[in-house]
Amino acid sequence: MTRHSKVAYQVMWNRLISVVEEQAQALVRTAFSTSVREAGDLSAGVYDTRGQMLAQAVTGTPGHVNAMADAVAHFIRRIGRENISEGDVYITNDPWEGTGHLHDITMVTPSFHTGSHVGFFACTAHIVDIGGRGFGADAASVYEEGLYIPIMKFADKGSVDETLTRIIRGNVREPDQLIGDIYALANCNEIGHRRLIDMMEEFDLAHLDGIAEFILENSRRATIERIAALPQETAEAEMTMDGFEKPITLKVRVSVEGDKIVSDFTGSSGLDKKGINCPLVYAKAYACYALKVAIAPEIPNNAASLAPFEITAPENTIVNALHPAPVALRHIVGHFVPDVVFNAFDKIVPGLVPAEGAGCLCNFQVSLRPRTDAPAPANARRNEVLTFNSGGSGARPEHDGLNATAFPSGVMTMPIEATEHAGPVIIWRKELRPDSGGAGKTRGGLGQYMEVGAQEGHEFDIQAMFDRVDHPALGRRGGSAGAPTTIAQDDGSAMNGKGKQFVAHGRRVVMAFPGGAGYGDPSERSVELVKHDLARGYISAETAAKDYELSVADIADVQAAVARGDKI
Repeated sequence: MTRHSKVAYQVMWNRLISVVEEQAQALVRTAFSTSVREAGDLSAGVYDTRGQMLAQAVTGTPGHVNAMADAVAHFIRRIGRENISEGDVYITNDPWEGTGHLHDITMVTPSFHTGSHVGFFACTAHIVDIGGRGFGADAASVYEEGLYIPIMKFADKGSVDETLTRIIRGNVREPDQLIGDIYALANCNEIGHRRLIDMMEEFDLAHLDGIAEFILENSRRATIERIAALPQETAEAEMTMDGFEKPITLKVRVSVEGDKIVSDFTGSSGLDKKGINCPLVYAKAYACYALKVAIAPEIPNNAASLAPFEITAPENTIVNALHPAPVALRHIVGHFVPDVVFNAFDKIVPGLVPAEGAGCLCNFQVSLRPRTDAPAPANARRNEVLTFNSGGSGARPEHDGLNATAFPSGVMTMPIEATEHAGPVIIWRKELRPDSGGAGKTRGGLGQYMEVGAQEGHEFDIQAMFDRVDHPALGRRGGSAGAPTTIAQDDGSAMNGKGKQFVAHGRRVVMAFPGGAGYGDPSERSVELVKHDLARGYISAETAAKDYELSVADIADVQAAVARGDKI
């Protein structure tokens, strides 16, 4: 078969990206868990026969897709090439060979064309429950955190392993939901496979070797050119986060070295006793993401464009937790990795990266049950509801931070209707948090207020997964810090930022999620932008006067215009 032209290969490359995006959308449409359907906590990609990622879906998170980029090689090694057959589907939730914790199911499907193995499709999704203690930081080892599924065959030549499905059903709180999600994952790989075969037939391809070489070589060269154009320098940074019972320090040394960038996390805190530890595969995923979006955001994400970013960390530090460390909330540490990397990179290339943001997702899970302090109504029931929420992102050099937007994870904030549909939970309040974005020439993004309770006849445990309670986002180049996280019951009872906590019948939990930090001196912010923020309610009159020195007359003019309904 003749070699295709560069133009033809570019068309195929674009086609592959559309294939994996359809693969991801199939998962969104068929998944049972709201974390997938509503928040988009998933990833999808296509790989060559060596397990190298060729293309990823736009839909999904860096923590999933960049970790999954390494996972397919583990599947090949564990299954054995001699045991890979048409009709197979493989599965795991191994934190160290998957995407970092037991609550992510990764499935890999080999793709065959005219009897020959031509590649793999892989996908990952966060599932609401995997048994054990439930989704939270309370475990002391990974053995307590849920059911472990080693890399194995879910389907062997088209035949599903029913023994495996029975074991899974017998160990989780939401068996129908989980099994439904597993079939959705398998189905989305099948959709990707079908579209790939359509493409191969259209372009008369017997294999993917040519297009794989074209994608990987061009991506590698383009990424290295960007790195070579940077100052060949080294910089260090550190940051502190809340941790579970004591603060955690992340340290990094970023070195631009010709054709690569090395990020060394030596000096970071050791393992925590609770489940906020982060396997290296997940820390690596977010460190690579931070640097790649800083210097080469438009270069497609694949094995070759990720390869020049080397990530190292001593074993059994908080960013390189080894088995059997508890890792259920590994995202809390992992989502702060980009901030500390940016803090170092800003010293090498000033004026490029944003200020610190909320960092980790502001997630919580509620375990609802019939009230135990008095007779419960007949319709009261047990239920698990996981909700994804976000604080504000950090201000950028030329633009304000995004309000209530998950950076770096990129997942969507779940709508109230979807959350309340999932179980007997009530979201009494969900709105932007004024004055939470740090002041600056560009302002930090706003966090949110949320108030949650249960339907009549229910009590619940809430698994808090928050940070930035004691260590709010710090500004860059003169910008101010964002507002910290707060959490308490509606009667004023204090609550912890992390861990399972009981909420009695009739009580509510009141939360304020953190804002992103500001960038640059607040005195340099445009007066018109300050007026606009005041008119929209993003800042109060007090903040406009104190942080931005807006005059009393200007404040009065804005307030009068808002009262009249004028557009500002």
